[in-house]
Amino acid sequence: MYMIFSTLTAISPVDGRYRNKAENLAAYFSEYALIKYRVQVEIEYFITLSEFLPQLRALATGENKEALRKIYREFSVEDATRIKEIESVTNHDVKAVEYFIKEKFDLLSLQEYKEFIHFGLTSQDINNTSVPLSIKDALNEVYFPGLQEVIDMLKKYAEDWADVPMLAKTHGQPASPTRLGKEVMVFVYRLEQQVKLLKVTPVSAKHTRHHLQQLVFRHKFGGATGNFNAHHVAFPEYDWKAFGNKFVNEVLGLSREEWTTQISNYDNMAAIFDGMKRIDTILIDLCRDFWQYVSMEYFKQKIKAGEVGSSAMPHKVNPIDFENAEGNLGMANAILTHLATKLPISRLQRDLTDSTVLRNVGVPMAHVEIAFKSLTKGLGKLLLNEKALYRDLDNCWAVVAEGIQTILRREGYPKPYEALKALTRTNEGITAESISNFIDTLQVSDAVKAELKAITPHNYTGI
Repeated sequence: MYMIFSTLTAISPVDGRYRNKAENLAAYFSEYALIKYRVQVEIEYFITLSEFLPQLRALATGENKEALRKIYREFSVEDATRIKEIESVTNHDVKAVEYFIKEKFDLLSLQEYKEFIHFGLTSQDINNTSVPLSIKDALNEVYFPGLQEVIDMLKKYAEDWADVPMLAKTHGQPASPTRLGKEVMVFVYRLEQQVKLLKVTPVSAKHTRHHLQQLVFRHKFGGATGNFNAHHVAFPEYDWKAFGNKFVNEVLGLSREEWTTQISNYDNMAAIFDGMKRIDTILIDLCRDFWQYVSMEYFKQKIKAGEVGSSAMPHKVNPIDFENAEGNLGMANAILTHLATKLPISRLQRDLTDSTVLRNVGVPMAHVEIAFKSLTKGLGKLLLNEKALYRDLDNCWAVVAEGIQTILRREGYPKPYEALKALTRTNEGITAESISNFIDTLQVSDAVKAELKAITPHNYTGI
């Protein structure tokens, strides 16, 4: 049965149910986007070549460069459709791009120079620049801004809740009190550290005029088997290695891999994916903690008119945004793991397994983008319920035992840990009164007793 494509008939939820959350990535990872990036690389390569070879120097004018760059700057869906029509005949996607550009050269009256399009290259020289360019652009223009929005929200909460005491849980059991803002700041710190690492992955970084570190992508560019065979045999008098470095490093803003087979080594791209996985893992940890805080009633959630929390239980307001984010981050990490472990492996000088896998690099990015939007929505719905935090602290006076026994150690009191252990490790409840009565039995000065009695679960929160 034939179906007209829509978000309702899409196979993947990325292009179906969640299309409105991930559609901004279509500009980087759709079939249209891949074709456009290929056209861009081919055009920029030809322009750089025209500045290098004497027989093309007449073309290296500002007017010609502008006309050629319009081919990809004004690239349309119709242009991409034309390339797909050519591909239906050639059965080769990059060759179809070459033939499309040759058609454009005919329209620009540049027919005599057409055979220098794709000169000396293999399709992987184009693919292994196009895909890193798309990833780099998507990271800088979509991924990092989305992640920064999450971090900024967390920073604001860390400041707002800096002085809110909270019962800590280690091994799921009550532990020395902490502050809610500090616990949120832990995630801010972890994320910012990993963002710094990701931005200098894989090898080096450069500074923009705003002094922000930016990614540098390694890229293969050296002909059929990485040796500039065709370039060298046609023009042995030229330094093609220097040409390749200039084109990739200066024109495209990437970083050329100088020792490769026919394809990229992908090691540095794998490092990017591994860095993204670490960030996703921290965010999964965040989702689970906030989900638990909602379950403990430390947060209530803003109610939106018309929304249904449960099909059977009208009272429920479920923490679905944190659940949705966690699920999508898990999906992203599963795919990123495969990309990172598969792409650096290729039989001998190349096999084709990387080609189909590379087409999926936008899928984990989309799941992460969905997760970012769910996270910001979930964080934005939180309403602090200080009564619940106060209640849990007030019901757990045993947690001040650590502070009391530590002061007793300072005073040289005999076996203070054991004394507090005998008091607190029972099945009877420990209260403010029982702690006070215990302090009264201690053989210490009145000043120390006053110091000990001043410790409560609400103020024993450290620095």
